[in-house]
Amino acid sequence: MIDTKDSIMSLDGVSRRFTSRANDAVLALDNVSLDIRRNQFITLVGPSGCGKSTLLKIISGIIPPTAGSIEFDGSRLLKPSRQIGMVFQRPVLLPWRSVVENILFPIEMLGWNVAEYREEVKRLIQLVGLGGFENALPNELSGGMQQRVSICRALVYDPKMLMMDEPFGALDAMTREDLSVELLRIWTERKKTVIFVTHSIPEAVLLADRVVIMSARPGRILMDLPVNLPRPRSLETERLAEFQDLVHTIREAIYGERKVKQ
Repeated sequence: MIDTKDSIMSLDGVSRRFTSRANDAVLALDNVSLDIRRNQFITLVGPSGCGKSTLLKIISGIIPPTAGSIEFDGSRLLKPSRQIGMVFQRPVLLPWRSVVENILFPIEMLGWNVAEYREEVKRLIQLVGLGGFENALPNELSGGMQQRVSICRALVYDPKMLMMDEPFGALDAMTREDLSVELLRIWTERKKTVIFVTHSIPEAVLLADRVVIMSARPGRILMDLPVNLPRPRSLETERLAEFQDLVHTIREAIYGERKVKQ
């Protein structure tokens, strides 16, 4: 059991039901309980359709749980919070706005003073390696560069938590590896509590302090696995025997559970 004294978020018995088009009840998540420590990097893995993205939306306050409760920073979470940022699988940038203007978009939507955030935007652009592209439009950027803009946009108003829903899933393998290492560097410099959904088990281990492994639908937590590999990490970390052991443990949990259900 995790010590909750430095917990920023706690999920207690969270479940979620949907109604299908055929009017059938679908249980997507079942009795999920989880404690999340401040500034911890947690990855969520599990088979397709297990409810990872649904869980992320519930944690973000975008959709409510059908049962159970969520406490965020000492209060019940009942709606989206400005203190929880979101990075989606695709960057979803406004095509007519420059890099700087896209990063400033949430500041405008919040009705805050844009001028006060321009220096922060400059710092973030340098942090993610986009210096020189401040005035570029999205169609002038590669997919990886667009996703860097998306990360900046989520960080610009300094949320306490960052939700990342397969942010590298649509990228080629080399760009994905590059951005995973970049994300580790950014997280080291700008410590945040991160919940990161991925289908890649090696990516999950490389990034995380903890890997939360989910079952096939209805999504339940099969295992909450600590990752005690030393930081800072790089792609060379994947050569370590301890890394390979963790990958094997996660695969066994997922595929072994599949065999049981079959």
